[in-house]
Amino acid sequence: MIEMISIFSSLLAMPAVPPAEVLSASDLSWAGFIVWMPLLSLVLCGLCAAFKVQSKAPAIITIVCLGTSFLLTLLLWNSYTQPETIHLFDWLQVHWDDGSFVANFALYVDSLTLLWMLFVTGLGTMIAVYASEYMEHDVGKGYARFFAGISVFLFAMTCLVMGDNLLMLYLGWEGVGFASYWLIGYFYQKPSAVAAAKKAFIVNRIGDVGLALAIYFIWSTFGTVQYDEITTVLRSESYDASFGGWTVHAIPYLLMLAAFGKSAQLPLYVWLPDAMEGPTPVSALIHAATMVTAGVYLIIRTYPLFMLDEYALPTVAWVGGLTAFLAATIGMAQYDIKRIMAYSTISQLGYMFLGLGVITSYGAAYHVFTHAFFKAVLFLTCGAIMHGFAGQLDLRRISGLRKMKGWKIVSYTMLIGCLCLAGFPFTSGYFSKDAILAEAFVTQGPGFKFLGWLAIFTAGLTAYYTFRVWFRVCAGPVHFEPGDELHGDDPKSFRPHAPRFAINFVLITISLGALLAALPYFVPNETETIQGGWVAEMVYDSPAYAGVPQVAHAAIDSHDVGHGTIEQTVGHGDILGMDPHKAMYYISAIVGFIGIAIALFFHLLNRGAADKLRSKLLSSRLTRWLPTAMENKWYVDEVYIALIRSPLWILGKFFSLFDKYIIDGAFVNGIAALPRAGARWFSPLHNGAVQSYAISMIGGAVLIALLMLYMPEIVSYLQSLSSQQTEVEQAMLLMGGMP
Repeated sequence: MIEMISIFSSLLAMPAVPPAEVLSASDLSWAGFIVWMPLLSLVLCGLCAAFKVQSKAPAIITIVCLGTSFLLTLLLWNSYTQPETIHLFDWLQVHWDDGSFVANFALYVDSLTLLWMLFVTGLGTMIAVYASEYMEHDVGKGYARFFAGISVFLFAMTCLVMGDNLLMLYLGWEGVGFASYWLIGYFYQKPSAVAAAKKAFIVNRIGDVGLALAIYFIWSTFGTVQYDEITTVLRSESYDASFGGWTVHAIPYLLMLAAFGKSAQLPLYVWLPDAMEGPTPVSALIHAATMVTAGVYLIIRTYPLFMLDEYALPTVAWVGGLTAFLAATIGMAQYDIKRIMAYSTISQLGYMFLGLGVITSYGAAYHVFTHAFFKAVLFLTCGAIMHGFAGQLDLRRISGLRKMKGWKIVSYTMLIGCLCLAGFPFTSGYFSKDAILAEAFVTQGPGFKFLGWLAIFTAGLTAYYTFRVWFRVCAGPVHFEPGDELHGDDPKSFRPHAPRFAINFVLITISLGALLAALPYFVPNETETIQGGWVAEMVYDSPAYAGVPQVAHAAIDSHDVGHGTIEQTVGHGDILGMDPHKAMYYISAIVGFIGIAIALFFHLLNRGAADKLRSKLLSSRLTRWLPTAMENKWYVDEVYIALIRSPLWILGKFFSLFDKYIIDGAFVNGIAALPRAGARWFSPLHNGAVQSYAISMIGGAVLIALLMLYMPEIVSYLQSLSSQQTEVEQAMLLMGGMP
């Protein structure tokens, strides 16, 4: 723990970013169209819906607009030299005597922004092309609504990534949450889809509260919500008087809560598997390139703030490592191939958070980059299978896909995605995952070596469950059963329909991207003091540069301190007596081969052995709990229902009954009933009969006479009570004044 304190103390003493000056870039105002194009797409899709367009016009509009955003991002990346602020328009500016709150609608462009936007806009465009064919059954019905949701999603994500302040990030943060609710619940007539959308929306609200509080505390502590100004305050250490108080230590944990909710980490991951209820392009968009990476981006963007508390990053590491392992064990026992990929996404996000926690922001960002490609391929291939086999996703009911006519592209692009996810040597996932695994043994921290070994074991589980899917679905003898979307067709006469040009083109393109994503590891960067290739250079020019590996024995001054400081402080670490960065190539490869070999035996060479093993485990009282718990997702949802959902439901019913019978019944309606009862008692006196009015007059006269007769006695009695009260008060005053 002393070593960890020294690490974080040295990091806190660093400047928060490399000494690159942040400029105001009025000549780059055209970059604002990166944000505006998805918004334009939303408006045009809305017009298509209003005029009931019966064509693929919404898809074409969305593809053109998102493609334009991607091309503009490429131009911006090509012209990038240093961090710049691009002011679009004044947004929130509040000033008072001793302070102000300023949050303009402006873009903050550094290399980290560009890294994220390249794959967000690029993959977003490709997924829209895929969806143009995948969703064509909905042309004229919900087609425009679907692409309007995609446009909202990409607009919100660009605001989240490109905003120059935390409030604009919050705008995008809430925007992607709303868009996910829109798209996950796209099939609103399907109860499971509606329930999944509500679940995603509600669980994410927990994290959103954390982000809102964090933004408030950041503003109250540092006096600003703009990234460059926060950096300046951190470097000058001119904090508010609250620095050193509990709010400073609360900031990283609140940001952490927000990241865990959006990126589906323990204990807030439960919404992500249910998000499979949305159309497959939505799954690829949420799980690969956009929403789930927002939490990782938030921590990287605010990395210096996590140095304010010595236990913040270790907490991130432990949550990430445990999430990766838990999700992998659940994925091993599922049969729905899309749900397996969903748990795989949770597990891989756990790796990213583990990387952030062991101070390799480069490894985390690189794994985000590679994962965006190969996980998009895997989801889109699963969607193509689902689309062609009438909704069938059970890996036990499809086999030999690569031998069927028209399905070779789907089969082999899925193979590429599986190889990358399993970390097969020399694939993109191999290099990005190893950067994280090695660093867990280099950085000295509480239990980091244990987390490293746990992550290695999880890598073996990943290789197993990944190729369990491929060997079952794409290899072996030809066999298939249609799903439950036959729409009245005879199952015996069913023939799967292979994907056409749009889907196959996207699968091939993104698969090539998944393979080529390994190249940045070898591309030399222009910064001589760091290593790790192009991605490392992109991360280095950002607040998270402290997690970029330094060239060994490089000269480091007070303005150029990164990962080398950690190495000099705590040593290089070791794994089995070897350098982790070198040994991990062989260890992870061996573990991956073992996982693939086990999957090969149980799910291709001897499929019956897998069923026998499961039956054997279930037949023993000592072991039956393991497959049962894994297949039931460790009963996490049931725990949520028992401890949170059911008590809240009971409490809600109690307050509903209390409101109905006590508040409304006794107080509101009860008090209102009194004058009604009195009115009913006197109503016979006003029935229009002369006799009744005569009786009323006589009764009134009698009451007045009685009142006049007894009024003197009543007045004297009240006066006597008043005089007695006055005498008592005077006596008490006299007693109070006595010594």
